[in-house]
Amino acid sequence: MPFANYKFPEGILDHARKEEIIHRTTAMFVEYFGEAARPYSMVLVEEVADGGWGRANETLTLAKMGLAPTPGQDKSS
Repeated sequence: MPFANYKFPEGILDHARKEEIIHRTTAMFVEYFGEAARPYSMVLVEEVADGGWGRANETLTLAKMGLAPTPGQDKSS
């Protein structure tokens, strides 16, 4: 089963963008593995709380990256 797990800072993706990521990733799996992979493809788009991730020994926040949450972001999506 093809599987992709994307993690993004909380609040930078709206529902439409998450759907686009899921559809495009599934299409990539189908292109690579064939149509038979479609029903078995799994794509997770997860949001990580601000400050809950880092790289190179530095905790990252939206402010440090110069980003702002998407306006109207529904935290339940």
